[in-house]
Amino acid sequence: MGLVRGTHEVFVARSDQDIEAAQALRALAFGLDVTHDRDAFDTTQHQILVRDLRNGQIVCCFRTRVFIGAQLEQSYAAQFYDLSGLSGFDGQMMELGRFCVHPDASDPDIVRMAWAALTRFVDACGIKLMFGCSSFAGRVVADYADSFALLRARHLGPAVWRPAEKASDPVRFADHARAQPDLQKAMQHMPPLLRTYLLMGGWVSDHAVVDQHMKTLHVFTGLEIDAIPENRKRLLRGLA
Repeated sequence: MGLVRGTHEVFVARSDQDIEAAQALRALAFGLDVTHDRDAFDTTQHQILVRDLRNGQIVCCFRTRVFIGAQLEQSYAAQFYDLSGLSGFDGQMMELGRFCVHPDASDPDIVRMAWAALTRFVDACGIKLMFGCSSFAGRVVADYADSFALLRARHLGPAVWRPAEKASDPVRFADHARAQPDLQKAMQHMPPLLRTYLLMGGWVSDHAVVDQHMKTLHVFTGLEIDAIPENRKRLLRGLA
């Protein structure tokens, strides 16, 4: 996973200090009322960090874990979504979570480096599907009616893989989406990571979930590697 380009380095956390740096960045980037964002999944998933070599600052991080079949029940997403249908997916799956960038970082190479590292990992491990929870800031459902309408109309996942409801109070797109969404508002309010997934052919659940700890609404997001357009695959592999 180690990758150095220009003034940035991508690496796998090797120490408690590395993990704490990722946890601190997550708390800052997600606007939490704590100094470090910690949970039990930090001990079961690989922590990937991007460091600015000029000052040693961690400017981006995310975590990953590979699953197959029924192992999905051990994923972060399985807390909120019924993934029993997806457990029948034929091939290795990788969960991507807690992806964030330092709020003061503006260099586009940071995100490019992160995707380059992810591409290397996907190719090396033969991953067939990436998945995770894509977060909308805040918990005001009405703010995202246009986005939910667009997701419902164009980006729902295949019925065979699509997660069923598990959370006690799911936010069903059918109940909250506008009949005629404003496409500009829909894309403007779409999380950047989710926009990236959708551009590559990603799909979502038919409902969102309120995450009280992260103070967000999130949707389950899947990306089948074979469905990524060939031009985008070439671009990603060029970065790697």
